[in-house]
Amino acid sequence: MSTSILTEAELGHAQNRIVGVLAAGQVLGGIAFGSTISLGALLARTISGQDALSGFATAFLTLGAALCAIPLAALAARHGRRRSLTLGNALALVGIIVVVSAAALSWFPLLLLGFILIGAGNAGNLQSRFAATDLAPTARRGRDLSIVVWATTVGAVLGPNLLEPGEVIGAALGMPPLTGAYVFSIVAQLCALALYLIALRPDPLLTAQRLALQRVVRADHIVEVDRPRVARYAIIAVAGSHAVMASVMAMTPVHLVHHGATLSIVGLTISLHVAGMYALSPVFGILADRWGRVRVIMLGQAILAASLLTAAFAGSSEVGVTLALILLGLGWSAATVAGSALLTEASATQFRPKRQGRSDSLMSLSAAVGAILAGLILGWIGYGGLALVALAVVAAVVVMSPMARIPRAAASATVD
Repeated sequence: MSTSILTEAELGHAQNRIVGVLAAGQVLGGIAFGSTISLGALLARTISGQDALSGFATAFLTLGAALCAIPLAALAARHGRRRSLTLGNALALVGIIVVVSAAALSWFPLLLLGFILIGAGNAGNLQSRFAATDLAPTARRGRDLSIVVWATTVGAVLGPNLLEPGEVIGAALGMPPLTGAYVFSIVAQLCALALYLIALRPDPLLTAQRLALQRVVRADHIVEVDRPRVARYAIIAVAGSHAVMASVMAMTPVHLVHHGATLSIVGLTISLHVAGMYALSPVFGILADRWGRVRVIMLGQAILAASLLTAAFAGSSEVGVTLALILLGLGWSAATVAGSALLTEASATQFRPKRQGRSDSLMSLSAAVGAILAGLILGWIGYGGLALVALAVVAAVVVMSPMARIPRAAASATVD
């Protein structure tokens, strides 16, 4: 199909197909993500023998995503989303194998390398939400993005609940303790890799770039006005919200185990948290399209604040922790969906991949730093203290929100 003769109906059909493929890929990728966030801190603590190092699991996952977000975005800009997403899945697959090997050898540095590689794959998964916006019209940009985010729910909720069945399979296969669930992750990653490689056609970003050059579609599909100040706030909002979510979530398994929770309780809690992250994302996407991106970002900050206060004052009970983690996921979802949509529409098509890569890199790097500090803060002032410290980040995102205001004089101007 030549992009020079794309009709509105053909463009809509292509967009629907792309969103469907991306959503299916996220279901598969979510299985590995859900398993890793549940097992990571426990594996790090078991192999290192130190609670303070348990936060390094999430830290190195997010570090891997930070290191690879910009290169994967650059690859997408040059060769398309299909090649970028396929490479991300291949890196995650290698990372899972390295993690299992590290557990067998009880070698902590190798474990961290495996987490970095899995994080690199997660950078690709994160960028799939932007792929859903490449050809989306303004009126449904938030919705299409949120559908891809929502699709992660199935795999990400299933992943943590595969811990005990995975241990049975892992024992039968002679795998190290706490790694059996990665059997499901390997199969899922292979399927996702094949799906992107074969079915993600036409490539959404390459098509959008050609359409922008040829100017053959209406302005609601291709962004021409560039607003870098608004884009910077979107990056800050997404990064700050992700750092809050990752730091508290990373320490929750360790906190629960210290209070006598079983692996089943840990898995259920993380599953409900991940459900909060993804299950209502279409609602937040629709609200972002109707209410505006910044209002939904503020809604996300309010929910995050409620989560942190719950963790601070009711974190001694399993019910309190579970409620806090559900709210933590919901707040992250609102801020991430609305912030990602805001970043896309504040960036002209030619600048979009670079800024999206920077956003994901900063998001992951801030979460990595947050996870490392979270382990130290947990040992110093406890889980409740960690939640109160994270409130400062939420406050900063709210205070900086005037950055997203668009002056009337600049409403139709293009900024280089």
